[in-house]
Amino acid sequence: MTKPPAYGFETLAVHAGTPPDATTGARAMPIYQTTAYVFEDVDQAASLFNLQSYGYIYSRLTNPTVAALEERMATLEGGRGAVCCASGHAAQLLAFFGFMTPGASFLASNRLYGGSITQFGRSFTKFGWNAKFVDQTDPDNFKRALDEAEDCRAIFVESLANPGGVVTDLEAVARIAQDAGILFIVDNTMASPYLCRPIEHGADLVVHSTTKFLGGHGQAMGGCVVDSGKFDWSQSAKYATLAEPEPAYHGLRFQETFGDLAFTVHGHAVGLRDLGPAMAPMNAFLTLTGIETLALRMERHVANAEAVARFLAEHPAVDWVSYAGLPSSPYHALAKRYLPKGAGSVFTIGLKGGYEAGIKLVEGVELFSHLANIGDTKSLILHPASTTHRQLTEAQQIAAGAGPEVVRLSIGIEQREDLIRDLDQALAKTVV
Repeated sequence: MTKPPAYGFETLAVHAGTPPDATTGARAMPIYQTTAYVFEDVDQAASLFNLQSYGYIYSRLTNPTVAALEERMATLEGGRGAVCCASGHAAQLLAFFGFMTPGASFLASNRLYGGSITQFGRSFTKFGWNAKFVDQTDPDNFKRALDEAEDCRAIFVESLANPGGVVTDLEAVARIAQDAGILFIVDNTMASPYLCRPIEHGADLVVHSTTKFLGGHGQAMGGCVVDSGKFDWSQSAKYATLAEPEPAYHGLRFQETFGDLAFTVHGHAVGLRDLGPAMAPMNAFLTLTGIETLALRMERHVANAEAVARFLAEHPAVDWVSYAGLPSSPYHALAKRYLPKGAGSVFTIGLKGGYEAGIKLVEGVELFSHLANIGDTKSLILHPASTTHRQLTEAQQIAAGAGPEVVRLSIGIEQREDLIRDLDQALAKTVV
């Protein structure tokens, strides 16, 4: 037999998971807007409910349109399987739900999206899950924190941090997790698999808010957990959920039965079943469509961001620019290593006028949209200290790269000269 061709990223972004519809010949992926599916007979129904055969039962667990997106995501990230869900926060919940139990802990970078810090530091405690935040600029900080963490089961980082554009030394952190025999989880939302593929650098699980660059048009909420399929769930009692008998399925052992798809099957059969954060089929369809142009959009996003960052670095109203694409960034070398196609298009600036200047800038722009999202084709602006990071203390805000003087920019795909002109006129209003 002829060996199948190794398709490139752009080709897979268009085709993976979506062959022509077998029944109608439709080339676009159909939107299966249905809640449930008719069983052939009682035996087939029982087989599906017992996880003895693959098929569709109820759209809280599985849906054909969502399944197509899951296959595409797993393919683009180089993973074994994926679980798609309602949002990026739902993806983080599902990722940890698969192996955490009351009293267990995990280490997390303190350079995270503010909502993630709140979710980990507050909401997760209601499950008895304890997060310890670590300064990830020195990977050895994770090693030191492991000595103090009780029943630690994972390390969580963002490949490219939101909002500060901090680049994580993925391989260094991966080695620490591997030496400790614990999971390494990477949020790859800001980079997308076009710019970075964390599994190639040692990640066990990769999470996404598909709402951002993957969908790309600010239309559809969604999240995804991609499993590398490489983690041995039977290596420790810490991960008994996936290695030991599951009472709800008559003692079935997920790793023994499903091998490198254990996490993926568990995510559907238990996570989505019991927590219920299903992705809407329409959102899956819109995300699939968005991913088809991901490579093209990311090239333009990066080119525009580099031009805007260079302009802002020289502007008299700007104190500093935190963008790993600039040679002056302390993360420039890491960006070249882990993000060779560009350091993304989301970054922060510090204004000389502090908090008040930040407010004036976001209210003074005309082309940029002032809203709490990133990764849109349209350029977006936000003052994190008064919005996404408002729930944090000032010390936490500063540690997360979202201090009072900080403004976050998500550079879109418009004409870059228009973006620069808009920022220039708005910055003039911040100077007293």
